[in-house]
Amino acid sequence: MAEIIKINENTWRIEDEFVRFFIFCGTEKAILIDSGVSTTNAREIAESLTNLPLMIINTHADRDHVAGNGAFDEVYMSPREENNYRNAGGQNRIIPVKEGDVIDLGDRPLKIIDIPGHTPGSIAILDEKNRVLVSGDSVQNSDIYMFGEKRNIDDFIESLKHLSKYDGTYDTIYPMHGSFPVTPDLIPKLIEGAKEVKAGIAKSTEVDLFGHKVGLYKFDYASFFYI
Repeated sequence: MAEIIKINENTWRIEDEFVRFFIFCGTEKAILIDSGVSTTNAREIAESLTNLPLMIINTHADRDHVAGNGAFDEVYMSPREENNYRNAGGQNRIIPVKEGDVIDLGDRPLKIIDIPGHTPGSIAILDEKNRVLVSGDSVQNSDIYMFGEKRNIDDFIESLKHLSKYDGTYDTIYPMHGSFPVTPDLIPKLIEGAKEVKAGIAKSTEVDLFGHKVGLYKFDYASFFYI
């Protein structure tokens, strides 16, 4: 059962098994950021917390982030994520977002940042007023999946470097997995770890994951699954 945790008067995090998603409210609108792995009632949860008109945006469309999407007619996401979303069963109309777009909830602008790599259309969302970066799966201190046809470790590294453009605009990172919250100093560590994984410098243990033999690369700040 999903656990609802209030962060402040207009922000909640929903812990849904091994993943989390968020509800952000402004003065005029509210938005779900992802919808979990088993919470088909994510919309009901949000509407129990706010009476504001409700939208939904996905940081990316892996199956553990879209369980509650079916309750919406349309969903904001990167158009580069559409194939991933349709393969996950998503039927909604996609409203495309891209780097620099702003969704204003009313005195709470949310800026879109493109961070492909974990998936082709992964995005981060900068809550400018509250100095928070929602990072999807790309910045976290847990297991980062970097194997399979839709993952690209070169893009992942470049995307994390790209986040330096926004240095000083946020103090806290809200990831979808692992500890909550994390701090910006995790990002350069992930860049170096991903570089070591790509270069074959980091040591790995072979594990079976969803029928694939993959390398598990464990660091003291996060882990990567990579072939």
